[in-house]
Formats: sequence, C-alpha cells, structure tokens
Amino acid sequence: MSSDKNVQITLRPSHERGHADHGWLKSFHTFSFAGYQDRNHESYSTLRVINEDRVAAHTGFGTHSHQHYEIFSYVIDGKLEHKDSMGNTEVLSRGALQMTSTGTGISHSEKANGGNEVYFCQIWASPRPGEGNGKPAYFTRQFTDEEKKDRFVPVVAPDNAPGVTLGREDSGPAPIRSDLWMYASLIQPGISLVHKPFGDGQMKKGYVHLIQKSGYNPGAAQGVTLKIGSHADGSQVELREGDGAYLTYGPGSELRVENDSQGVAEVLLFDLE
Repeated sequence: MSSDKNVQITLRPSHERGHADHGWLKSFHTFSFAGYQDRNHESYSTLRVINEDRVAAHTGFGTHSHQHYEIFSYVIDGKLEHKDSMGNTEVLSRGALQMTSTGTGISHSEKANGGNEVYFCQIWASPRPGEGNGKPAYFTRQFTDEEKKDRFVPVVAPDNAPGVTLGREDSGPAPIRSDLWMYASLIQPGISLVHKPFGDGQMKKGYVHLIQKSGYNPGAAQGVTLKIGSHADGSQVELREGDGAYLTYGPGSELRVENDSQGVAEVLLFDLE
C-alpha cells in the first residue's frame, strides 16, 4: 500500500494538557491558554483553543470581551447561559452548538444555568486572512444524540462551504469565518467509522478529541478506549477519555476510528487546512 495514503498521528495525552482547578471552574487546555503556556502546543493550523470546562452551579465567566477570533461552545451536559453585547440571551442544553464570530469586538458572559454544573468544550479558531475585523455575528445549532449516533455529523463548517446557511438558528453546521470543519459523533461499542477529510486529494491536517465523559480526571486518561489509525495500513493509536491527537493526512488518505470498549465514545473531529 502506498505510504502517501497514511495518516500521521501524534498523541496529545490528557494528563499533559494544561489544567486549572479554581473550585468553581475545572478546566483542561489542549493549547496554551491563560496561565498555561507551552510553546510546543500553541495552536494547530487555524485551531487555537480547545478548553474542556466544568463550571459549578450558580457560577461562571462574568462579562468579558473578545475580538477577531471565532469562538464556539459545544455543550456536553447541564445548561449554559449565554448573554452578549449583541443582545443575545440564551440557555443552551446538551447537543447545542453556539458560534460567535467576534470580529471587531463583542462582550459576553457564560454561566451555569440552574442548580447543576455545566460541562462544555469551548473552542477558538483564527479567521481567514482579512476576515478578523468583520461585523460580529451569533449563531446556534442543535444536534440530537440520535443524529450523532455512529456517524460524523458536521456541526461547524466554513461559511463559504456548499450547503452552509447563515440564519441565526438554521439547521446544519454553524458557519465559521475560518477554513475549519468540526464533526461530532457518539460511537457505540464495537463500531468503526471511516472519515475522509474535506478536500480529498491534498495534504490536510486534522485533530481528534475524545471527550472525558466518565468524570473529571486530571490524572492518566481512563474511560472508554478509542483506536484511531490510517484506513489504508491498519496501524492504530489508542485514545482514552481526555486524550487527543494531531493528524496529518497524506493525499487521498482516510482515518479509521474504532470504539474498542463497552461504553459510548463522544468524539470531536476537526478538518483543518
């Protein structure tokens, strides 16, 4: 088999991520963020932040400002209350995807709504060159567990990609001013999926993150086991909950993802330029 159809995989172990426990907030940082700085993990292509956050009930991030970045949240459990300077007020539950193109600048707050913790991934991406100073915009999308069962569902896609719409609450992936696709999946035990990155036929980058659903764990990764590798040559790397991996696709290559455990694996997969 031709080596150019392989996928190069570099593991990002969960316990090596940045970690902060502030009591009200327990957070893991895949890339440099706040007090965690690691020059080996600053960003990857357009992907700048993956924070896996647990925010205690009746607490949260007070009003603060952003500009230029594309910022989106994927709600895993609990209810996330969002308010911003564009007049958006919303409570987001499991399955929600909230996207903010911060452009020239916005202010927002994000808090746990109700009496329970909210658990979500907040992700930042760099905009395409020349598009970081656009008018701010806000979008929400909703994806059920059944939709994500045993398939990679596109939940974020470039705003200029075919089929992507710009309505505030449309169906389909949320639009982003960046060359980034994000897919979500709930992979059942024993199931294998094959993913072909968007724009097949050229070198591509990607990233995969296995959500830490079995419980907060700052130590070595535990929980469900996911095996990932090149569909062409069959070699595999093992991920546990909280682990991630940098991906580099050869031209025409595909990624094989297999749930090799007894629990359901919740996975975020990114295609990057």
